[in-house]
Amino acid sequence: MDTISKRIDAVTEIQPEYMAAVLPVPKSVKIELTGRCNFACGFCAHHLREDKRDMDWNFFKNITTEMYNYGVKELGLFYIGESLLCDWLPEAIKYAKDLGYPYVFLTTNGSLMTEKKADAIMSAGLNSLKFSYNNADMWQFRHVTGMAPSMFTKIQDNIKSTFHIRNKWGYKTKIYASSILYDGAQQNKMVSAVHEILPFVDEHYWLPLYSFGSQATEKEKQMGYKPTPGNQGRIGALRPSLPCWAVFKEGHITVNGLLSACCFDIGEGWTMGDLKKRSFIEAWNSFKFQKLRKAHLNKDITGTACENCATIS
Repeated sequence: MDTISKRIDAVTEIQPEYMAAVLPVPKSVKIELTGRCNFACGFCAHHLREDKRDMDWNFFKNITTEMYNYGVKELGLFYIGESLLCDWLPEAIKYAKDLGYPYVFLTTNGSLMTEKKADAIMSAGLNSLKFSYNNADMWQFRHVTGMAPSMFTKIQDNIKSTFHIRNKWGYKTKIYASSILYDGAQQNKMVSAVHEILPFVDEHYWLPLYSFGSQATEKEKQMGYKPTPGNQGRIGALRPSLPCWAVFKEGHITVNGLLSACCFDIGEGWTMGDLKKRSFIEAWNSFKFQKLRKAHLNKDITGTACENCATIS
């Protein structure tokens, strides 16, 4: 399984053994090292969350060790926050690799990726580094992220320098990028922007216009965001919004140690258990999680936290 698209498809496909309320341990888990982010994207759950600290290092070690012993194979060191803001990100990668995780991966907005940071995380053993590259030009970048327009080209430069650092030192980290496939003229602009970075990534893939937990505002919609229900995976292998694969196939741990049922988590309704008080497998198969999965299997999520996301029109 040597491409990111194959790995994504393996996670988003709900195999028969996962079409149940009580499940085996997920093969993939994302864990949020920090609640901070330097972007201010209106559609993202980050602006609704109050906890902007970093994860406790001892909790990180304990939960990653516990999950490895349960059989988790793929560990994503990110979730809602921007992990490059966490000073101990390289140590977290090394800790996970030393434990024995076969695949440790990271997604970043790329704005903070200096050559020094790129070298540190790749030398620590990172298997996959993906840049979330979702803006077509400086104007859109400024209006979506709230950052200076010049950062748009800086991110392009950061992707290129990361590629050169990887090749210079022979690191085995694969470098990827994903982009949202917008509508109309905005889509054409995005395709042109992607051509700028294509020679500097091992693979690029397109994503649909997610609902982001129904957080997209009129501002984003005017710029080309037309939200689709739930998280359907990548373009080329889209999955049904119900049942949603995220509820069955991947764990998501917030910076304060809560297990969430949602990859876009925007609130308490998706919290399935407090991992500071109970084991990962107990929270993964908690009564609340089982009830939510049954609703997804019945394709009736009325009254659940998922209602406004997976059924958005």
